[in-house]
Amino acid sequence: MRENRAKHMLERGETVVCLSGNNSTDMIDQLGPLGFDAIWLEGEHGPVDYGDIPDLTRACDLWGMTSVVRVNRNNEGIIYRTFDLGAQGIVVPHVNTVEEAQAVVNAAKFHPAGRRGMYTSRQGYGVPDYVHRANDETLVIVLIEDIIAINNLAEILTVDHIDVFFVAPSDLAQTMGHLGDIEHPDVVATIEGAFAQIIAAGRNAGGLASDANAAHYVNLGVRFLLTGWAAWVASGGQAFKAKVEEAAAS
Repeated sequence: MRENRAKHMLERGETVVCLSGNNSTDMIDQLGPLGFDAIWLEGEHGPVDYGDIPDLTRACDLWGMTSVVRVNRNNEGIIYRTFDLGAQGIVVPHVNTVEEAQAVVNAAKFHPAGRRGMYTSRQGYGVPDYVHRANDETLVIVLIEDIIAINNLAEILTVDHIDVFFVAPSDLAQTMGHLGDIEHPDVVATIEGAFAQIIAAGRNAGGLASDANAAHYVNLGVRFLLTGWAAWVASGGQAFKAKVEEAAAS
């Protein structure tokens, strides 16, 4: 059975870097040699659907990167079907109460931790005891992305079998009345306060990282960093274009 790289890194107290913006198998193959720990596959705001998940997650398997699929809602059938198709990790949006957090676990984990629908899963092909081992290799991430979730965070953090409590800035800013302003001081303070509360509870905090804040987040104790490569392409492309224009003008 394949090891869930990101999950076991977190268990060892290591920092996981997960890369987003990868919705094709060719892109995942091109990024594979760079050595990222996990790939975020976008099924809430992106094009990833059930028919895409098997091949996308196979590409992640080839490079030993954990495949993490964000689904579009907290629904039992959606969650376990996503695992059945080959995902090693699940991300569930708008988890605002302890009951909603427990529902995620119930859908993602087999007995005794939950009640995931019984099926071998693509990850279990050739693994006769898959249902007895799957809980140890499935990564569960919940998004703390509404102010109501912040207010309920102490209770949410009591739910076992959740690997990462990811504080998502954009929706949080919106629910705080700061639409589109994730750098607002109140939003930043709320995010960092949530990180501190998660870490103090002995759980893993996740955050949206960039070149500007990655080191700061690691120093705060955030252990799951999500970042996208589009900004790197834009920066590198602009720098190259500027060099060409400078040379042409000389």
